[in-house]
Amino acid sequence: MSSLIFPPYVQKGDRVIILSPSSKIDKSFLKGAQKRLKSWGLEVVMAKHAGSSHGTYGGSIKQRVEDLQDALDDEKAKIILCSRGGYGAVHLLGKLDFTRFRKHPKWLIGFSDITALHNVLQKEGFASLHALMARHLTVEPEDDFCALALKDILFGHFNPETAESVETLENGFNYICPGHKLNHRGTANGILRGGNLSVFYGLRGTPYDIPTKGTILFIEDVGERPHAVERMIYNLKLGGILEKLSGLIIGQFTEYEENKSLGKDLYGAIADLVKEYDYPVCFNFPVGHVSMNLPMINGAEVTLETGKKEVKLSFNLDKE
Repeated sequence: MSSLIFPPYVQKGDRVIILSPSSKIDKSFLKGAQKRLKSWGLEVVMAKHAGSSHGTYGGSIKQRVEDLQDALDDEKAKIILCSRGGYGAVHLLGKLDFTRFRKHPKWLIGFSDITALHNVLQKEGFASLHALMARHLTVEPEDDFCALALKDILFGHFNPETAESVETLENGFNYICPGHKLNHRGTANGILRGGNLSVFYGLRGTPYDIPTKGTILFIEDVGERPHAVERMIYNLKLGGILEKLSGLIIGQFTEYEENKSLGKDLYGAIADLVKEYDYPVCFNFPVGHVSMNLPMINGAEVTLETGKKEVKLSFNLDKE
C-alpha cells in the first residue's frame, strides 16, 4: 500500500486559480472566494471563463477544457479551486493533458460533481482534496472549522483554532467524530478514495474507475431517492467492489425523503447490504453537501478506527 503523489504544500504568495468545470456559478461567490483566499495570503487568479454561462454549465465544453488545461499547465499555480459542482465535469474527461502538471503538480479542490476530476487525478497518480468550494468560502464565517482545516492542510500545519476537533500527529492528523449505532467496529489501514456516489457510480467500468483493493471508500450524495442509492450500492456489491474494500465511510445523504415502503431508512438499507463484511464501517461521517464537510485527501494513506463512542480517521502525511 502506498499513497499517491502529494502536490507541495503552499506558502503565502502562492497562486490559486479559480475555475468552473461543471455548472455555472453566481459571480458573487467567485468574489467571496477570492476575498477569503486573499486573506490567506494567496495570489488569486480567476480563470478566463470562471464566471461564464452556457446553458446550465460554466461555459462551453471547449471553454471549460481550456480553463482547466491552462490551470494544469500553469507553472506558478499551486492550487486549482473548482468554484462549484452541479454537473458537467464528465465532459472534460479524456480531453486533458497532464504532461506539464506532472512537472508542477498542484492541489485540485472541490466535491460533488468534482469527484470525476478527483478520479482523473488518481488515475494520473496524484492526491487531491475533496473539500469545500466557493459558496462555502463566501457564506461561512472566518472561523469556520472546515475552511480553517482546508487552509491548514494546504499550508501543511494546524493552527490552534482547529485543534479541538483535529488531533495533530508528528506525520499527519486525526479527525475524531461521534460513533453511530450502525457502525462496524474495527481498525483498518488503506488509501482513502471516494466522493459523490452518483458520480463515482457513473464512472464504474471506465478508465477513471478507482481501484478497490486496499481502499477505504467514502461516499456521500444529495437529492437521490433511497431506492436509487440502494441500487447503486447493490451495483458495488454485485460487482465485487464492496468485498475488496479495507473500510467504508458513509457520509451525509441530504435533500431526500425517506421511503417508508422500503421498510427501513436509508442508512438501514445500506447497513443491510454491508453487514456481511468484517472491515470497519462508519455511518454519519461529516462529509457531503453540508456545512460540516470535512476536507478529505483523496489518495492519502489513512487509518480508520470505529469504536462504540467515537470514530477516528487518521491521515499519514509522511511522504518519505
